[in-house]
Amino acid sequence: MEHVIHQIPPVFNHQSEILILGSFPSVKSREAQFFYHHPQNRFWKVLASLTQDSLPQTIEEKKIFLLKHHIALWDVIASCDIQGSSDSSIKNTVPNDFSGILKAAPIRRIYTNGGTAYKLYKKYCEPETGYPAVKLPSTSPANASYSLERLLKAWKVILPL
Repeated sequence: MEHVIHQIPPVFNHQSEILILGSFPSVKSREAQFFYHHPQNRFWKVLASLTQDSLPQTIEEKKIFLLKHHIALWDVIASCDIQGSSDSSIKNTVPNDFSGILKAAPIRRIYTNGGTAYKLYKKYCEPETGYPAVKLPSTSPANASYSLERLLKAWKVILPL
Protein backbone atom coordinates (compact mmCIF):
# COMPACT_ATOMS: atom_id res chain seq x y z
CA MET A 1 0.00 0.00 0.00
CA GLU A 2 1.45 3.37 -0.94
CA HIS A 3 0.28 6.92 -0.43
CA VAL A 4 -0.25 8.46 -3.87
CA ILE A 5 -0.93 12.08 -4.79
CA HIS A 6 -3.13 12.81 -7.81
CA GLN A 7 -1.03 14.76 -10.30
CA ILE A 8 -3.29 15.02 -13.34
CA PRO A 9 -4.94 18.45 -13.60
CA PRO A 10 -8.66 18.64 -14.34
CA VAL A 11 -9.81 19.27 -17.90
CA PHE A 12 -12.43 22.03 -18.15
CA ASN A 13 -13.08 25.50 -19.50
CA HIS A 14 -15.72 28.23 -19.22
CA GLN A 15 -18.05 26.22 -21.51
CA SER A 16 -17.98 22.90 -19.59
CA GLU A 17 -21.54 21.90 -18.72
CA ILE A 18 -21.12 18.45 -17.25
CA LEU A 19 -18.44 17.17 -14.90
CA ILE A 20 -17.50 13.50 -15.01
CA LEU A 21 -15.59 12.22 -11.99
CA GLY A 22 -13.63 9.04 -11.59
CA SER A 23 -12.37 7.84 -8.23
CA PHE A 24 -8.56 7.94 -8.67
CA PRO A 25 -6.31 7.36 -11.70
CA SER A 26 -5.18 3.82 -12.44
CA VAL A 27 -1.47 2.94 -12.52
CA LYS A 28 -1.54 3.27 -16.35
CA SER A 29 -3.20 6.68 -16.14
CA ARG A 30 -0.74 7.86 -13.48
CA GLU A 31 2.16 6.74 -15.69
CA ALA A 32 0.71 8.51 -18.77
CA GLN A 33 -0.42 11.54 -16.73
CA PHE A 34 -3.90 11.42 -18.24
CA PHE A 35 -7.33 9.97 -17.52
CA TYR A 36 -8.54 6.53 -18.62
CA HIS A 37 -5.28 5.58 -20.28
CA HIS A 38 -5.65 1.82 -19.83
CA PRO A 39 -6.39 0.43 -23.32
CA GLN A 40 -9.14 -1.84 -21.94
CA ASN A 41 -11.03 1.00 -20.27
CA ARG A 42 -14.12 1.83 -22.32
CA PHE A 43 -14.47 5.48 -21.25
CA TRP A 44 -13.30 7.02 -24.53
CA LYS A 45 -15.25 4.49 -26.64
CA VAL A 46 -18.44 5.28 -24.73
CA LEU A 47 -18.05 9.05 -25.12
CA ALA A 48 -17.07 8.83 -28.80
CA SER A 49 -20.05 6.62 -29.51
CA LEU A 50 -22.54 8.80 -27.61
CA THR A 51 -21.30 11.99 -29.27
CA GLN A 52 -21.02 10.27 -32.67
CA ASP A 53 -17.50 11.60 -32.88
CA SER A 54 -14.27 9.86 -33.78
CA LEU A 55 -12.33 8.12 -31.03
CA PRO A 56 -9.61 10.45 -29.71
CA GLN A 57 -6.18 8.80 -29.62
CA THR A 58 -3.60 11.19 -28.16
CA ILE A 59 -3.84 13.07 -24.88
CA GLU A 60 -4.13 16.33 -26.83
CA GLU A 61 -6.99 14.90 -28.94
CA LYS A 62 -8.72 13.73 -25.76
CA LYS A 63 -8.50 17.21 -24.20
CA ILE A 64 -9.86 18.82 -27.38
CA PHE A 65 -12.64 16.20 -27.55
CA LEU A 66 -13.75 16.89 -23.95
CA LEU A 67 -13.78 20.66 -24.35
CA LYS A 68 -15.54 20.49 -27.73
CA HIS A 69 -18.34 18.48 -26.10
CA HIS A 70 -18.51 20.74 -22.99
CA ILE A 71 -17.28 17.96 -20.68
CA ALA A 72 -15.15 18.62 -17.62
CA LEU A 73 -13.17 15.65 -16.32
CA TRP A 74 -11.41 14.98 -13.04
CA ASP A 75 -11.36 12.59 -10.08
CA VAL A 76 -12.91 12.72 -6.62
CA ILE A 77 -9.67 11.93 -4.77
CA ALA A 78 -6.65 14.25 -4.44
CA SER A 79 -4.56 11.69 -2.57
CA CYS A 80 -5.01 8.31 -0.92
CA ASP A 81 -3.38 5.06 0.07
CA ILE A 82 -3.94 2.62 -2.77
CA GLN A 83 -2.69 -0.76 -3.90
CA GLY A 84 -2.02 -0.64 -7.64
CA SER A 85 -5.25 0.43 -9.37
CA SER A 86 -7.66 -1.23 -6.95
CA ASP A 87 -10.55 1.05 -5.91
CA SER A 88 -11.43 -1.40 -3.14
CA SER A 89 -8.02 -0.83 -1.51
CA ILE A 90 -8.44 2.98 -1.25
CA LYS A 91 -7.89 4.33 2.28
CA ASN A 92 -6.96 7.66 3.90
CA THR A 93 -8.79 9.65 1.26
CA VAL A 94 -8.25 13.35 0.72
CA PRO A 95 -10.85 14.75 -1.72
CA ASN A 96 -10.18 17.24 -4.51
CA ASP A 97 -11.51 20.78 -4.23
CA PHE A 98 -14.07 21.40 -6.99
CA SER A 99 -14.72 25.07 -6.21
CA GLY A 100 -12.42 26.29 -9.02
CA ILE A 101 -14.26 24.27 -11.66
CA LEU A 102 -17.69 25.14 -10.28
CA LYS A 103 -16.88 28.88 -10.22
CA ALA A 104 -15.35 28.91 -13.72
CA ALA A 105 -17.77 26.66 -15.60
CA PRO A 106 -21.58 26.52 -15.94
CA ILE A 107 -21.74 22.91 -14.67
CA ARG A 108 -25.35 21.70 -14.79
CA ARG A 109 -24.78 18.07 -13.77
CA ILE A 110 -22.12 15.93 -12.11
CA TYR A 111 -21.72 12.25 -13.02
CA THR A 112 -19.49 9.65 -11.43
CA ASN A 113 -17.80 6.86 -13.34
CA GLY A 114 -18.59 3.97 -11.01
CA GLY A 115 -19.77 3.25 -7.50
CA THR A 116 -16.56 4.06 -5.64
CA ALA A 117 -16.39 7.54 -7.16
CA TYR A 118 -20.07 8.03 -6.29
CA LYS A 119 -19.70 6.93 -2.65
CA LEU A 120 -16.60 9.05 -2.10
CA TYR A 121 -18.14 12.10 -3.82
CA LYS A 122 -21.33 11.77 -1.75
CA LYS A 123 -19.35 11.46 1.50
CA TYR A 124 -16.60 14.05 1.01
CA CYS A 125 -17.62 16.44 -1.77
CA GLU A 126 -21.39 16.82 -2.04
CA PRO A 127 -21.63 18.53 1.39
CA GLU A 128 -19.07 21.09 0.11
CA THR A 129 -20.35 21.58 -3.44
CA GLY A 130 -24.08 21.28 -2.84
CA TYR A 131 -24.29 19.45 -6.19
CA PRO A 132 -25.73 15.93 -6.16
CA ALA A 133 -24.03 13.42 -8.45
CA VAL A 134 -25.55 10.80 -10.74
CA LYS A 135 -23.89 7.40 -10.50
CA LEU A 136 -23.02 5.76 -13.83
CA PRO A 137 -21.64 2.25 -14.21
CA SER A 138 -17.86 2.09 -14.33
CA THR A 139 -16.19 1.93 -17.75
CA SER A 140 -13.31 0.00 -16.16
CA PRO A 141 -12.40 -3.43 -17.54
CA ALA A 142 -12.98 -4.69 -13.97
CA ASN A 143 -16.70 -4.04 -14.54
CA ALA A 144 -16.97 -7.02 -16.88
CA SER A 145 -20.69 -7.51 -16.18
CA TYR A 146 -21.36 -4.43 -18.33
CA SER A 147 -20.98 -4.90 -22.07
CA LEU A 148 -20.21 -1.85 -24.19
CA GLU A 149 -23.85 -1.88 -25.31
CA ARG A 150 -25.08 -1.86 -21.70
CA LEU A 151 -22.68 0.95 -20.80
CA LEU A 152 -23.93 3.03 -23.74
CA LYS A 153 -27.55 2.60 -22.59
CA ALA A 154 -26.70 3.73 -19.06
CA TRP A 155 -24.39 6.57 -20.09
CA LYS A 156 -26.98 8.00 -22.53
CA VAL A 157 -28.26 10.14 -19.64
CA ILE A 158 -25.36 12.54 -20.18
CA LEU A 159 -26.90 13.58 -23.51
CA PRO A 160 -27.56 16.10 -24.92
CA LEU A 161 -24.03 17.45 -24.76
